[in-house]
Amino acid sequence: MEMKVRYWIWLWLAPLAGAQPVSSLVEEALRNNREILAAQKKVEALRQRPAQESSLPDPTVGLGWASNGPPWPGAGLGVNPTSNLGVMVSQEVPAPGKLKLRGEIADEEAAAAFNEYLATRLKVVSQLKQAYHEMHHAAVAIGFVDRYQELLNDMLQISEARYAAGRGAQQDILRGQTQLAIFATQRVRFEQEREAKQIEIDALLNRPQGGRIEVPSDMTAGPMPAPLEDMLAQARANSPVVERDKEAVKGSELSASLARKDYAPDYTVSGGYFNQGAMPPMWQARVDFKLPAYFWRKQRAAVNEQEASASQARHEYAETLVEVEAGIREQYSVAEASRKLMDLYEKSVIPEARLAYESALAGYQAGRGDFIALFTSFTSVVDYELMDHEEIMRFHVALAKLEELTGVEQ
Repeated sequence: MEMKVRYWIWLWLAPLAGAQPVSSLVEEALRNNREILAAQKKVEALRQRPAQESSLPDPTVGLGWASNGPPWPGAGLGVNPTSNLGVMVSQEVPAPGKLKLRGEIADEEAAAAFNEYLATRLKVVSQLKQAYHEMHHAAVAIGFVDRYQELLNDMLQISEARYAAGRGAQQDILRGQTQLAIFATQRVRFEQEREAKQIEIDALLNRPQGGRIEVPSDMTAGPMPAPLEDMLAQARANSPVVERDKEAVKGSELSASLARKDYAPDYTVSGGYFNQGAMPPMWQARVDFKLPAYFWRKQRAAVNEQEASASQARHEYAETLVEVEAGIREQYSVAEASRKLMDLYEKSVIPEARLAYESALAGYQAGRGDFIALFTSFTSVVDYELMDHEEIMRFHVALAKLEELTGVEQ
């Protein structure tokens, strides 16, 4: 009875004091993660591009003179009609529509970068949540193993007392000691997993290595958050990677339109004033055209290139949709299976295994049962409880991946 009471007290312990919820870690990651900060700065940089791309090139100002006789400025000014001091201003003007298209292309690049930033946030948060739940599973499993060792030691004490009284077999003691060694190896493995996840979380949070995050001793798993079709619709409407590739399609189509504009000539407008001293001043105006004289080699190839790039972007967008929807279906299946398995373990398998263990323990303490029956029922409880908590971890990990795929917190 003492072993049973200790077991149930431990099973329903409150969460560990000082446990840090995953929500606070998410906030910290969004503030400090270097990958997120880099993506944010990339967006800020690209948002400066549209104004630059849609502006005219800088004008050119030219100062000069023409002299007769000596070569210095003003020589022959007012005497010879070809001597003057002047200034020329030139402005290059792209063909109509080019500046607007360049600005729109830069807008699309900035929009794609913003969606990439959102995707980076979702990816980092998903990685953090996955590592957190995997670390939680390892920490809880360590607690399970410690409690199992205590229970098994109590069982061994009874077995040793029976063996000393000539009512037990030595192989019962050896079997129990072997299981203790197995528990020790399991604890080492779980400790290593916990440490590995701690390292991963510290890196995601941009924290110095060597810290320790405390996790709750228990964590519930709720129902499935939404039907599969709703999640697929959420991804089509909210997934940043889908929106990123959609913006890439728009940008590539605009680039193809800009390439077609290159068949039209750019031109340069110039104007000048020339002082001729005592003679009347001279004014000059001109327009220079840049002729696409080699269009069959240059402009045509550029159009073909951009049209192929646009087709590539459309295929990549379609492929992203397929990959996202396939990922959602896969992770939804994992979460749904884990949810069903948890219900089976918690409502049927584990309670029945505990009853069998308690019955075998009571019989063994009273001298009626044998050690093999007790040991078998004990290891069944051990296996089922660890398997149940592993399904809890898988459920939460699948939800974290679904959040990244759908762009919606589940």
